[in-house]
Amino acid sequence: MASVDIKVPDIGDFKNVPVIELLVKPGDMVKADDPLISLESDKATMEVPAPQGGRVVDVLVKVGDKVSEGMAIVRM
Repeated sequence: MASVDIKVPDIGDFKNVPVIELLVKPGDMVKADDPLISLESDKATMEVPAPQGGRVVDVLVKVGDKVSEGMAIVRM
């Protein structure tokens, strides 16, 4: 099966939102809707869920990185 890059979904009007926690690592198996990373915007924390199940091949961001809608965060 080909790898798929999971991207930041529509997170509203926010840009350059800091990654505050990585919730998966390479090799992890996830189900659809499992949280992948946590972001912090205006002191509100939001988790980015997996749109599908599969095995995490690579985590493309690290804590402290800033992400915006459409950026690849995890490869499955």
